[in-house]
Amino acid sequence: MLHVLAVLAAALLFGTTGTSQALGPDGTTPLSIGVMRMVIGGTGLAVFAFVLAARHARRGGGPRPRLGARALLLMVLTGVCLALYQPLFFLGTARNGVAVGTVVALGSAPILAGLLEWALTRRMPSPTWMAATALATIGVVLLGFGGEAGNAAGTDPLGLLGSIGAGASFAVIANAQRRLLDDGWDPFTVVGAMGASAALLCAFAIPFVDLAWLGTSGGLTMALWLGLGTISVAYVMFTWGLSGLTAATAATLTLGEPLTAGILGITVLGERLSVLAIIGLVVLAAGLALLAWGSRAPRDPEPFAVEA
Repeated sequence: MLHVLAVLAAALLFGTTGTSQALGPDGTTPLSIGVMRMVIGGTGLAVFAFVLAARHARRGGGPRPRLGARALLLMVLTGVCLALYQPLFFLGTARNGVAVGTVVALGSAPILAGLLEWALTRRMPSPTWMAATALATIGVVLLGFGGEAGNAAGTDPLGLLGSIGAGASFAVIANAQRRLLDDGWDPFTVVGAMGASAALLCAFAIPFVDLAWLGTSGGLTMALWLGLGTISVAYVMFTWGLSGLTAATAATLTLGEPLTAGILGITVLGERLSVLAIIGLVVLAAGLALLAWGSRAPRDPEPFAVEA
């Protein structure tokens, strides 16, 4: 249950992103916020995680595997996907609105993670995961479309691809990290490598974005929280939690993010949700509770055997 709670706590931190942006200063753009979030958060994540990895090794955490081409590729891949997630996510929300874009991105992530894990390992997702993911996904859909009531515009195909791409990026991160953990890498080294790769990639974008807002106290506070709180701390907790869970289960637990965002929208920003959206929150919470209850059993390390 500690691993479940760690992933849920990470999802709660992820869920504060939208509210933090809404409370931030004027003059910000999704791209400029995303770049600074990754640069600050990725750097902090790398420092924080590598310190914990060294401490883990000193306490007899076991020999570290050899850094071969496969491990290096997977570590860099997680950083690339973390860097790509935000522009894809913001493309979806810009084209189809925040509610629909968020629904597609977060709703597709656990499904894609489960399918990708099955394709790579032949480990069939459990019936509990299937039921919980179905409930949670229905809840996210109800929450998003409830918030967009009255909008008769069609779905933009490019925005839809962006949102699905964001969900796929997160699914790849979960599965790549799961593979590294299975190979014997400690969670802190895995997440530190992801943070360092993402920060380095996003640093190249700094000359191309307007960061004037960063000079205000509100802007600096927002950037530090989004970077350190929702990236550095959140991803350390997520990856440690992933070490005791399947990638599919961890991805479904992160659907606590829209649940948190919805609650903060009501209590902090004064948003009013429709009846359909409120029902979605309840269904989403039920799906997460079911998954948390079903995840009490240890993760099965053996792949699912498929008969020829």
